[in-house]
Amino acid sequence: MTMIESEQRRQRLGAFLKAHRIRLVPQEVGLSATGRRRTPGLRREEVAQLAGISATWYVRIEQGREVAASAATLDRIARALRLAAAERAHLFTLADRHDPAAGTAGGGEDRLASLSASVKAMTAPAYILDRRWNMRGWNAQAKHLFGAWLARASPNLLRFVFLDGSARRFIVGWEDRARRLVAECRAELARQHDDPETLALIAELRSGSPDFAIWWDEQNVLDPEGGERRFLHPKDGPLAYEQVNFLPAAAPGFRVVLLLPRPV
Repeated sequence: MTMIESEQRRQRLGAFLKAHRIRLVPQEVGLSATGRRRTPGLRREEVAQLAGISATWYVRIEQGREVAASAATLDRIARALRLAAAERAHLFTLADRHDPAAGTAGGGEDRLASLSASVKAMTAPAYILDRRWNMRGWNAQAKHLFGAWLARASPNLLRFVFLDGSARRFIVGWEDRARRLVAECRAELARQHDDPETLALIAELRSGSPDFAIWWDEQNVLDPEGGERRFLHPKDGPLAYEQVNFLPAAAPGFRVVLLLPRPV
């Protein structure tokens, strides 16, 4: 990003904050309306007070000054301004920050329930991943395919691939697939660099899997993509699928993976 583009982004962020600040009235956020106000809405100092941050810091952000607001700071500001889910997502986009609450806050569980119902209606194996690659929902076909692994508490795809010895036998071409998965993982988890749970997951994988540690340090980055997936099922034998990924617009933070059967 050039200096001009960076400045334009900061200006758009400041304009967005100001527009939402002046829409609020003190009574809506529990503040006194005493004293004459020359402009509508909340004062900048009041937003800072509600967000629990320095007034000087908030003013600099709204003015489009060259400051880098952390995800935690943006979260406080979003709450102070009573931003709706779409508004909050736009705020983090303007600030070029990952929202640590994406996919969980602001009705995330309701969206997950709706996604789960859709996945269960699919006739091919399908499952839902969150931003940390946790399996958050699946249908009967996926349960049959992945077997006892999905019966575990809080199954995580990365933990299965790198920390479960059975994955090497189950996934045909494990090394190629696992190496690519690390590159996809780096692209996704890098957006969550300030999230403690994400950092703990990476540390666990590095400690428990020498392969993950080596490939992680290679610094390769790839976007998640579909393609052929082959498995050696303990009961059904060799299986082949075409993987298709969906990013639901109404459920940011989740990814639906569909496995379409194909000839072995």
